[in-house]
Amino acid sequence: MIEPEDAPGDARDEAAVSRFVERFAADLAEGGMQRMAARVFAALLVSDAGALTSAELAEQLRISPAAVSGAIRYLSQVDMVVREREPGSRRDRYRLYSVVWYETLTRRDQMMARWESTMRDGAKVLGPGTPAGLRITETADFFEFVQQELPRMLERWRAQQAAHRAAEARGARE
Repeated sequence: MIEPEDAPGDARDEAAVSRFVERFAADLAEGGMQRMAARVFAALLVSDAGALTSAELAEQLRISPAAVSGAIRYLSQVDMVVREREPGSRRDRYRLYSVVWYETLTRRDQMMARWESTMRDGAKVLGPGTPAGLRITETADFFEFVQQELPRMLERWRAQQAAHRAAEARGARE
């Protein structure tokens, strides 16, 4: 869950955390993610460990194990969570990738490459000079543009994060 930075170790306002999870899940669902998957993802995101068992997710979100299972299946398929076994246990834990947004965008880049290829094939089928062919070509051009820009954007993100961590380390030493 989320702890206020100015009061590490203090008890959290679980009601406020729950409201945040539901609000962020609603934002994700509005953006196209399955509602239950969005709730499970948000719950994982706010957990300190970034990992929870099915039982913990069901209890926290007040949902059935079947709902957790379906949400995890979706999140696994879109490479947002990974299933891992608890050491010495038969229980699975579901963990976010350590850099979940970076991983998600990287995987989306691969998907956009496929979409671009399909759009280019579609433009040939429709005829490049037809209104539909032009629309499909523009879509393919957009996917190509995003693919060219995404690596540069992610590199800038990595550099920004490295600078941020270095500044925090300097501040901690002072």
